[in-house]
Amino acid sequence: MNKRLIAERFSKAITTYPKEANVQRQIAGKMIRLLTEHIPSPCSKVIEFGCGTGIYSRMLLQALRPEELLLNDLCPDMKYCCEDLLMKKQVSFLPGDAETVSFPTESTLITSCSALQWFESPENFFERCNTLLNNQGYFAFSTFGKENMKEIRSVTGQGLPYRSLSELEAALAPHYDLIHSEEEKLHRSFPSPLQVLYHLKETGVTGTGKQHWTRRELNRFCEEYIRLFGDNQSVPLTYHPIYIIAKKRSLSPDPSPKGGEEENVL
Repeated sequence: MNKRLIAERFSKAITTYPKEANVQRQIAGKMIRLLTEHIPSPCSKVIEFGCGTGIYSRMLLQALRPEELLLNDLCPDMKYCCEDLLMKKQVSFLPGDAETVSFPTESTLITSCSALQWFESPENFFERCNTLLNNQGYFAFSTFGKENMKEIRSVTGQGLPYRSLSELEAALAPHYDLIHSEEEKLHRSFPSPLQVLYHLKETGVTGTGKQHWTRRELNRFCEEYIRLFGDNQSVPLTYHPIYIIAKKRSLSPDPSPKGGEEENVL
């Protein structure tokens, strides 16, 4: 992952993301509903990594009423999108790569919406978050599965290394008890493949994609997209969100007798 390029693309999309990110907003709303069903409220100390423009952050603050909410994003400019949140005394912002930045310990909840797919190693991050949570802490996130934007991958041969739901569950299993996990497919329609590219650019999710297209490449992309997926009126784009809520696994009590006492066998 080229984290510098990812940050640049999202920074350029700051003003257009809120308008174009309808699917991400829908996913955030569902994530909040799941959290309120499965996690006690209020939460005392919450970390949100990959906060972006704060769509999910505002929902978190209202639904879970945390005593402390630390917002984090790879792109430092996202701080300016969250100024209304940062006016509240319990909210703070920490820029940097969530895979390496220093987060506080003893957190009640570490959460994210539509960000984990940009990580080099989600598996290592799962283990790291386990050490940051308190003994009753929760780890909850949405990300995207292998069929996310499958149309783009089919035409260009490029895409993020998405994990499947089962792969994510297996990576969490050594450190967490799974409380809830599910996946779904969401579909958007666009008048043309060019509108698909415009949509992706306006949401910043072209962070690892090609920046400049020749006219020949662009024409080929459009023709192939329509041939494979189009009809007479529109072309589709698939989103494949995954939702997971996990709880830090409690250490099992020592089953051995206390005080060195031996069992009295009759």
